[in-house]
Amino acid sequence: MAVPVNRRVTLAARPVGAPQESDFALAEAPVPELRLGEVLVRNLYVSVDPYQRGRMSEARSYAKPLEIGDVVTAQAAGEVVESNDSRFSPGDAVVGQLGWQEYAVARGGSLRPVDPAVVPLPAYLHVLGTTGFTAYFGLLDVGRPRPGDTVVVSCAAGAVGQIVGQIAKMAGCRTVGIAGGPDKADDLRSLFGYDAAIDYKSEDVSARLREACPDGVDVYFDNVGGEISAAVHRRLAIGGRVVICGQVSTYNAEGSVERGFDPRVLIVFRARMEGFLVSDYAHRFAEAEQRLTRWLADRALQYKEDVTEGLENAPKAFIGMLRGENRGKALVKVGES
Repeated sequence: MAVPVNRRVTLAARPVGAPQESDFALAEAPVPELRLGEVLVRNLYVSVDPYQRGRMSEARSYAKPLEIGDVVTAQAAGEVVESNDSRFSPGDAVVGQLGWQEYAVARGGSLRPVDPAVVPLPAYLHVLGTTGFTAYFGLLDVGRPRPGDTVVVSCAAGAVGQIVGQIAKMAGCRTVGIAGGPDKADDLRSLFGYDAAIDYKSEDVSARLREACPDGVDVYFDNVGGEISAAVHRRLAIGGRVVICGQVSTYNAEGSVERGFDPRVLIVFRARMEGFLVSDYAHRFAEAEQRLTRWLADRALQYKEDVTEGLENAPKAFIGMLRGENRGKALVKVGES
């Protein structure tokens, strides 16, 4: 089935500091004809994530930056419209790196088939997607929690943080979440089962950490960097592990980044600090999906999403997410199934 026009959000200018809506453009383009092995997908939900800010910069990173005029890269979930790959048929639900656009053409091998009968389709961009896998491998493989450990998570009410805390609880750990605002702090305790919640916007983080972690921090899952992380570093227990998942407090920085890490803490606490990318674990995604699916079925795992309506509002949702305005995993609904 031919689709003559595709609406897409492109990068219009490289952001300087915090992104502005003027850094993006809503453009129309024809959908290309399918070649052998390709699949046409109608996106229904697209993801909004902190890593996208790095792709908008020319600074060297682990992935090639976007060029001006490129569709903003993003995971998306949708349905197959047309297929030149025998593994897919019209109506199939899939997830892939399909971008902020209504329609996408992708190689069949790059798509992940999913089943909306197991969980709603947008959850495959969250708890059963790369954010859930990030929480799973980052905590269990990099953080290596042990029963009785105290696990502290920054951005704890966000897409990754809400899952990390719950997996840590299932591993027999005590959990302390850091988030911004009383509503998010309440979500940490009431919805995601954190033992303690710290509202960095209204509380003294260092003082609250002393209260909440009297024996120190065994595992710190770091999504934010900056002064919040520096406060946690000072509370590390002997042999503590710091998992570097993200540094969202620095993503809009121009020039030198405010120092939030003193290497001496690794000596004092005989601690270990390690960064990771979820793509390093692609060969084990099936393992993570199986366990996360079982936990969902057993109601041992809860999740929360913050959905914005309309592709044209993706830049606004992205900017709000970087400001911490979302309450749960940030998604944009593009179309109806």
